[in-house]
Amino acid sequence: MNIAVIGDGGWGTTLAILLCGKGMKVSLWGAFPDYIKTIKITRENVKFLPGVILPDNITIVSDVKVALNGAEVVVLAVPSQYMREVLLKIKKDVPKGALIVSVSKGIENKTLMRMSEVIFDVLGKPELAVLSGPSISYEVAREIPTTVVAVSKKERTAKKVQDIFITEKFRVYTGTDIVGVELGGALKNVVAIAAGICDGMGFGANAKAALLTRGLVEIARLGATMGAKRETFYGLSGLGDLVTTCVSPHGRNRWFGEEIGKGRKRNEIESETEMVIEGIATAKSAYELAKKHKVDMPITGQIYSILYESKNPKEAVKELMTRQKKAE
Repeated sequence: MNIAVIGDGGWGTTLAILLCGKGMKVSLWGAFPDYIKTIKITRENVKFLPGVILPDNITIVSDVKVALNGAEVVVLAVPSQYMREVLLKIKKDVPKGALIVSVSKGIENKTLMRMSEVIFDVLGKPELAVLSGPSISYEVAREIPTTVVAVSKKERTAKKVQDIFITEKFRVYTGTDIVGVELGGALKNVVAIAAGICDGMGFGANAKAALLTRGLVEIARLGATMGAKRETFYGLSGLGDLVTTCVSPHGRNRWFGEEIGKGRKRNEIESETEMVIEGIATAKSAYELAKKHKVDMPITGQIYSILYESKNPKEAVKELMTRQKKAE
């Protein structure tokens, strides 16, 4: 099977390695020719997946036409705010009938669309699935046991993706709730920033447990309003991904929040990393979605204020703790 992985970040690179290990013919595309040349020479993605050597039989290219030529499966692993731009770039070269698998987690700021909605908007109605769940690339690339979920409107498509990706160390479940899985994967990054702020401010386990619990309530509340199944948020793509992102030392959103909690400024932190902190853009989208659907999301609102209105995290915590009394 020929597979094109679009996006040479940590997750795209990891999945390329996983699929290559299953005997697939894999092409990995990146947007920057000079960096792609470096990866080809060193066989290591030092920026996004250091310490992991890429197999020689992964074709690494900066020409998207080469990557997509003959592809039966196209894995989209680009940052959410660049998804539309990349899709417009590759649209004419995506083979007719190719299965599209989205592994990006985010909500487009300008339109408030989920990634599957952006894909349909640009590509029409391809066969589409979403792969999501608690899956830190650092661990998956080192074959540390991981479990995710593949979802599609059509169950047979989800099962097809399950068969493509599943290994002894990478278990894949199936489902059909695309809305719930995409919202869970995107919104947990906002809560992860909040969890990092807790760490940076020196709070304990009690505070983080409360944050994760109430954060999940917010996510499920918005999701249900938007047509998702509530039970989805207590599965791998919801609770599972939330826990991993909030506790892993390799989670970039939690790390970013921790630096904010220590008193550093957003722009200063962003300038020292080449990795995309998805939760920053998602906080804005989530805040706008909450207003649009008239859903109460106090934690999300405070993170938005910290990131976009320069609110002091201490003041945000105080406001959350002194909100009007209510039943759980």
